[in-house]
Amino acid sequence: MLDFVQKVVEKLNVEENRDRVSVVQYSRDPETHFYLNTYSEETDVLDTIKTLRHRGGRPLNTGSALQYVRDNVFTSSAGSRSQQGVPQILILLSGSRSNDNVDTPASALKESGVLILGVGTRNSSREIQRIVSDPSYAQSISEISDLPSVQQQFLSTLASTVSYVTMTRRDVVFLLDGSDGTRDSFPAIRDFVQRMVDRLNVSDRRDRVSVVQFSREPEAHFYLNTYTTKESVLNTVRGLRHRGGRPLNTGAALQYVRDNVFTASSGSRRLEGVPQLLILLSGGRSFDNIDMPASSLKELGVLTFAVGSRGSDSRELQKISYDPSSALSVTDFISDLPAVQQQFLSTLASAVSYVTPVKPTPEAQRRDVVFLLDGSDGTRSGFPAMKDFVLRVMEKLNVAEDKDRVSVVQFSRDPETHFYLNTYTRKDDIVDTVSVLRHKGGRPLNTGAALQYVRDNVFTASSGSRRLEGVPQILILLSGARSFDNVDVPASALKDLGVLIFTIGSRGSDSRELQKISHEPKYALSVSDFTELPNVQEQLVNTVEAVSVPITPASPTPTGMTADVVFLLDGSDGTRNGFPAMLDFVQKVVEKLNVEENRDRVSVVQYSRDPETHFYLNTYSEETDVLDTIKTLRHRGGRPLNTGSALQYVRDNVFTSSAGSRSQQGVPQILILLSGSRSNDNVDTPASALKESGVLILGVGTRNSSREIQRIVSDPSYAQSISEISDLPSVQQQFLSTLASTVSYVTPVKPTVIGKTDYVVFLLDGSDGTRDSFPAIRDFVQRMVDRLNVSDRRDRVSVVQFSREPEAHFYLNTYTTKESVLNTVRGLRHRGGRPLNTGAALQYVRDNVFTASSGSRRLEGVPQLLILLSGGRSFDNIDMPASSLKELGVLTFAVGSRGSDSRELQKISYDPSSALSVTDFANLPTVQEQLFSRINTLFQILPVEPEAQRRDVVFLLDGSDGTRSGFPAMKDFVLRVMEKLNVAEDKDRVSVVQFNPETHFYLNTYSEETDVLDTIKTLRHRGGRPLNTGSALQYVRDNVFTSSAGSRSQQGVPQILILLSGSRSNDNVDTPASALKESGVLILGVGTRNSSREIQRIVSDPSYAQSISEISDLPSVQQQFLSTLASTIVTDIFRLRMTRRDVVFLLDGSDGTRDSFPAMRDFVQRMVDRLNVSDRRDRVSVVQFSREPEAHFYLNTYTTKESVLNTVRGLRHRGGRPLNTGAALQYVRDNVFTASSGSRRLEGVPQLLILLSGGRSFDNIDMPASSLKELGVLTFAVGSRGSDSRELQKISYDPSSALSVTDFANLPTVQEQLFSRINTVREETKTVSPTQIGKTNRVLIHDDIVDTVSVLRHKGGRPLNTGAALQYVRDNVFTASSGSRRLEGVPQILILLSGARSFDNVDVPASALKDLGVLIFTIGSRGSDSRELQKISHEPKYALSVSDFTELPNVQEQLVNTVEAVSVPITPASPTPTGMTA
Repeated sequence: MLDFVQKVVEKLNVEENRDRVSVVQYSRDPETHFYLNTYSEETDVLDTIKTLRHRGGRPLNTGSALQYVRDNVFTSSAGSRSQQGVPQILILLSGSRSNDNVDTPASALKESGVLILGVGTRNSSREIQRIVSDPSYAQSISEISDLPSVQQQFLSTLASTVSYVTMTRRDVVFLLDGSDGTRDSFPAIRDFVQRMVDRLNVSDRRDRVSVVQFSREPEAHFYLNTYTTKESVLNTVRGLRHRGGRPLNTGAALQYVRDNVFTASSGSRRLEGVPQLLILLSGGRSFDNIDMPASSLKELGVLTFAVGSRGSDSRELQKISYDPSSALSVTDFISDLPAVQQQFLSTLASAVSYVTPVKPTPEAQRRDVVFLLDGSDGTRSGFPAMKDFVLRVMEKLNVAEDKDRVSVVQFSRDPETHFYLNTYTRKDDIVDTVSVLRHKGGRPLNTGAALQYVRDNVFTASSGSRRLEGVPQILILLSGARSFDNVDVPASALKDLGVLIFTIGSRGSDSRELQKISHEPKYALSVSDFTELPNVQEQLVNTVEAVSVPITPASPTPTGMTADVVFLLDGSDGTRNGFPAMLDFVQKVVEKLNVEENRDRVSVVQYSRDPETHFYLNTYSEETDVLDTIKTLRHRGGRPLNTGSALQYVRDNVFTSSAGSRSQQGVPQILILLSGSRSNDNVDTPASALKESGVLILGVGTRNSSREIQRIVSDPSYAQSISEISDLPSVQQQFLSTLASTVSYVTPVKPTVIGKTDYVVFLLDGSDGTRDSFPAIRDFVQRMVDRLNVSDRRDRVSVVQFSREPEAHFYLNTYTTKESVLNTVRGLRHRGGRPLNTGAALQYVRDNVFTASSGSRRLEGVPQLLILLSGGRSFDNIDMPASSLKELGVLTFAVGSRGSDSRELQKISYDPSSALSVTDFANLPTVQEQLFSRINTLFQILPVEPEAQRRDVVFLLDGSDGTRSGFPAMKDFVLRVMEKLNVAEDKDRVSVVQFNPETHFYLNTYSEETDVLDTIKTLRHRGGRPLNTGSALQYVRDNVFTSSAGSRSQQGVPQILILLSGSRSNDNVDTPASALKESGVLILGVGTRNSSREIQRIVSDPSYAQSISEISDLPSVQQQFLSTLASTIVTDIFRLRMTRRDVVFLLDGSDGTRDSFPAMRDFVQRMVDRLNVSDRRDRVSVVQFSREPEAHFYLNTYTTKESVLNTVRGLRHRGGRPLNTGAALQYVRDNVFTASSGSRRLEGVPQLLILLSGGRSFDNIDMPASSLKELGVLTFAVGSRGSDSRELQKISYDPSSALSVTDFANLPTVQEQLFSRINTVREETKTVSPTQIGKTNRVLIHDDIVDTVSVLRHKGGRPLNTGAALQYVRDNVFTASSGSRRLEGVPQILILLSGARSFDNVDVPASALKDLGVLIFTIGSRGSDSRELQKISHEPKYALSVSDFTELPNVQEQLVNTVEAVSVPITPASPTPTGMTA
């Protein structure tokens, strides 16, 4: 038996998230050797199996054993994943007949979804047949020792059946040949169906079954919703009688099951995504055609399997089957069907696994159907047949306002609408109208114009189209001849709009043309004459049903998306006569747009010598306003025609944010140019600049300007040509089609490689010391610029060179193209000079380059980057200018060579890790990628765009007696700050509090700026004394900066407090101010001469405080305050979002690392040097281990980088053996990653462990490594040649986080890789509030509990009934009436201390507690039964042990940490794909 089990396990893939295994042995009573969640490694399972001992005992109670595994092993607490859809399999090996009843527990297991396979001896084989899920799942041997003889057969059975059982719901239809040819074999067919049904899990919510018999005609014996139990289905199947009849019409039968069985009314759940299976048994070749019905079933998503006998046509069955391999064949139904059943089940299982349920929405029952009928002279005789066709299709539709809508259009030379989609809501009205339609007549046949007509006039909201609601749009075209005009563009325009086109042509039409027009070529049908339309009617209807799924709503614009559209009109003397045609052209285009604030925006510019904007993109938000203004436009006149300057004008003044352009939001930018003459100035440069900035240009020119227009537009196909401007109407339709078919290809230009718009200033050391290396510096700048997306509206660049004094080579607004920047950079010459005044250079770029006049858009929130290359130590002081740059929000990166001072560069950089170093500037390429990576990492946590910034701003106003006269100035100050905010629900939120504290309105009171402004204007001064600023600060922290008051701090939205105070506070301000800052609030303030020093202490940074003489002087600092606010927001948002990390280094200090320990120590130093060590940022701990671990210092030992580095430098190698990595991992889990040691895990701060190990562990690392992962610790491991790479991968939080070097002396080679990995770790995890275990599960009155526990008396008594006690707490304590909040999702925790083995049974009550969701932890002493406690515990590993209860303190920390780690509410996982894991 053990050998058999081992061989089966070896075929599995035992892992935590793959296959799980449990072994139970039984005789009189069952005993679990291990549960499904005991082991997650195959080796552990196999090792345990090898040590199993035979239990012995009698009698054999197989029934109770089956019940036991159902109640105790196939449960969530024991590791079962049945709730996640993982297949549950029981393999029973039995050598004798059971003493008790097996039928009931076996049925219970099967009903709960367990698949049972078994092997029995001659004494038990019949019983095994009854127990297993299917008789074919039972193997029989003479003696148990003969198990090897059936091993291979058993494994094959297991493999072929497991995947089949994984399907949860199926609709299965059996279609049986009942013709004369199958009279003798019908009993065998019936038995086949019985056996198949017996393998299904029939119920209303699982498998449903229908049986249909056919010969000449089909007949349904029962539908999918007729029976809900297997017994009912089997009873009816047993009673089936052969129908007889001829001929065999398989095609009609297939169509019948499609139209009458695979429908919702017959119980099909196709629309719920349930797989639809058809099993056809056919004994002969079909008399009718099977192609169309078979195709329509496939289009409906039905998986057809066919089984034929010698009389059937194998090719026909292959056509019918969803896949040729799904057609099976036997020589005779009587003898061979059982033989192919297993093969059939295997085929069925593999097929169903490919089904991807398509869950249509309710809109799938709604369609907008337009019939487009050829009414030209050539269809006069066929027109009655066309009308009949429309009427017959109508019968299949469900016409109603909220169901199917219908329109009919007839066309020849011109189209004519008989009725629109919203004309009729009753089928009868449509039938009446279609019945009396008259043939139109006329020639030629302009199908293209008709297609364009229905696109522009019928598939529109005003005509009843519900395209924007996602309702399928269907066009059915009947055409009797080839079109006289072009059909390509209008057909494409319809398809771009999402219309599904079906065509039917006669012998006179062009089949290729109809295929082009159709949604797909196969949707173009053909008849020789329209009188044959009934022959294709069913095919058309079925095809329409199969493909008309809801479409994704698109905007009604020609672009299919939101757009900013600018018209640039030639208003020179040459277009005076054609100007009315221009206005009419513009109006018609605008009518096709959807003009709204958040949809399409429009601007019109007229030009001759100079351009003039009639209105901007943000002038109007209503289409009527746009059209009214266009109608009133007057021709300007003038000469010459300067198209080039007009193009430049719209680029600089219209396609801008201030003028309403949304290019930064990715909205397509479209320019439509109408020009009547050739330009007097150059058009190439401005046209290129527009295209580079992402503007799509279309144009219409006359014979005089057409060539020029070709050069200006984005693509030559986007240019139309006419003789005179007055001819514009002749290309209007073509232009609209071009616009519709091309704009969908617009991809908004992405900003730089860095991922954002940013302004970069290069500050280059040009002193005497860099003369030889300046070419390398210049090359570096070129390569960096080459990676940017330089334009006026994307990345801007400036270069400054310095030695004694700085000199700007060009400013941020000097150049707008990459080529211009690169040309200048290539020509840079080394300046020379001494000394090197880096401080003066930093101050210069702050005061002269990062300014609005030099092109900086810092005040708009655009990131400002400074890249400094310095080859020497500065002669002047750099502290003040470096600080002022940081205060301004500039992010500085510094690169130095061997001659520079690394500490100085770290001070200058926005963060010490942003200071890089090379031995010589010739090596700059080696750090270029690193620098770019740093910038990218930084930008991941900066605001995406100015428009995307969100802030919660609270104004705290001094309303005491001392500010009565200055209160109007306060209100005016607040109103002016408000002008710089963007108040909306999802943008900036504002609150105003006057103190002594009173909230005028909270952050979530108003979502409109006008409401905020109106309320501020009506504020009244409160008055009162004394002034308690401290309590006011505490008040806003506790009552305003909260989720309930509208604060979005938990979403990472910056929290800003603006304090205006006129006097010194009467109470203490330091504590509440610190509390606000610690909670992440950025404080700015303005104080008077009486309060300015206090304000300095309150604000987040002294530079954030402004001082005035009196409150009435607020206007004098308004501008300065706004600048401070704007410049600090970017820096402080970044600062507030900077990652916090708790980093623990675990160092191998065993004998094997003696020589390499200095390299390990240096590695730690370098890593720490890159961290931002402080109490509120990164914390560090170092632990060394060999046989035992030792902490050199904990996470809360040091709060400065210098202290950490000093201790690291003094580390000494411990030595010792063996290397117990497992114990070391457990040690850091239990003693370092704890709150008492400084861990901030409960605040959501990432916990990082960096392990350096030089050898293989002597002890087991599995449990400690797992417990660290469960705690949320991210472990990175670095090993040398002596370590075990697999072991390190197990320890690491992810195998890719295990790095390797040949020797620890090579650690620098992986340092950057490791740091990059660590940098990707962000504080993304939602804070795990300590209340989940710290408060939620505790009664709040702590002292009362302590008092009560202190006076508890020992109960005494015997025996020990642990089972009854477990049942008692389940029934009487974990209840709502006793205070349990289980139903609110609060974790329920039971901690059991037991000193002996239970006298009664613990299995059932323990399972009942686990089923209730209670997490059980146990601690036993030497007298208790460890196996019993493992059974009771939530998981066996949560059963702890002490030799005596006086030793409980030794396991206290371990217990608390374990409870903290697991007592988090679990979100149920969605079922995983089955058939793989079991």
